[in-house]
Order: sequence, then C-alpha cells, then structure tokens
Amino acid sequence: MYSLPEAFWYAITWFGDSGLLLPAAVWIAVWLGVRTVTRPIAWRWLVLFGTAGALVALSKIAFMGWGIGSATLNFTGVSGHTMLAASVWPVAFWLTAAHCAPRVRFSAATLGWTFAVLIGLSRLAIFAHSKSEVAAGFALGAAVSGLFLWRQHHRPPPRLHWVLLLISIASPLAFLRPGTPAPTHDVLSVIAVRLAGIERPFTRDDLLRRRQQRASIE
Repeated sequence: MYSLPEAFWYAITWFGDSGLLLPAAVWIAVWLGVRTVTRPIAWRWLVLFGTAGALVALSKIAFMGWGIGSATLNFTGVSGHTMLAASVWPVAFWLTAAHCAPRVRFSAATLGWTFAVLIGLSRLAIFAHSKSEVAAGFALGAAVSGLFLWRQHHRPPPRLHWVLLLISIASPLAFLRPGTPAPTHDVLSVIAVRLAGIERPFTRDDLLRRRQQRASIE
C-alpha cells in the first residue's frame, strides 16, 4: 500500500492537520451550542476533545523538552493528525447523517473512522510517525468520538448540515493553502524548549542514539 505516490499520502495526511480539523472541531461545538437543547452536548464534545488535545500536546512537550519517550516502542508522542482525524471525522459524518436511519448514521461514523485509519497510514508512509504513535493517536481519537456518539445513542440526534461541514473545512483555507501544514509542531517545540530550559528540542534520533549507547554499555 505504501507503493502509492508520495503526493497521494501527503494529500491524505493534510486531512488530519490541525489547521483543518481544529476549526472543524470548533464549528461542531458552535453548531451544537447554538440550541439550548443541545448545549450540554456541545460542552461534552469540548471536554472530550479538549482533554485528548491536551494529552497529545503534553506527550509531545514531555518528549521534546525532557526526552520522555520509549526507544523500545519508538515513541516520541501521540500522533496529533491521527487523534484529530479519529475524533473529528466520525462525529462530523455522523452529524451530517443524524436524521437518517440508525444504520446510515453508524455507517457514516464508520466511514469517519476508516478515513482516520487512512490518515494514520499516511503518517507512516511519509515517515512522520512510528506505528506506536499512530496507534496511540487512533486509540485516543476513537475513544473521544466513540464515547461522544455512545452518549448520544438514545437522544434525539442534532443535525449538522452538510453545507456547514463544508464551511468548517473551507474556512481554514483563508489562512492556509491546501496541503500546507499548520505550525503546531513548531509552536509546541518552542514551548518545550523554553519550559525545559534547553538549547534545542529532543528528537527521535536522540532517543534512538541513547538506546544504542545503553546497549553498547551493557
């Protein structure tokens, strides 16, 4: 599967970029929060999504600032692209099909999770993350969307019109060209360096080099 053109994988990976999906997540919260009856649902979404986002950021800052990771698992932090994709796309697709039959709504959410898997594979294909990082990102994101949708199972489904979904996707294009990654990683890197008081952030090469040094000593 990795034999597909590199341009294809970079195009797919952009659909998990924070510059695209953070605004989409905010749009979902705004749409749910407009109506009084769905306002508690909006807060639930924000808490779940915000917690997952904080965990991703903390895992990256912990590694880049203090080298906290696992050389054995080749783990330097949770994949943000995969987490965002697995949390946002299933919910967005489910909301657009919210007034359809339960089977259709489930299929829409499943399509979102499948798309998130493809985005996770793209992170591996372009060597942006390891398998453990992508797996952690998908597990965290799927937990967010799965728990959110499970809590909505027996409640009247709030519908997100497909036009609003397109607006949420298109709005970041006013600031970023399609395919241009948001500077999220660079921002977290600066934060990590300043908090840790170091000259440069830890990298994957540092982690693997430290493992090789320990192995040579033993």
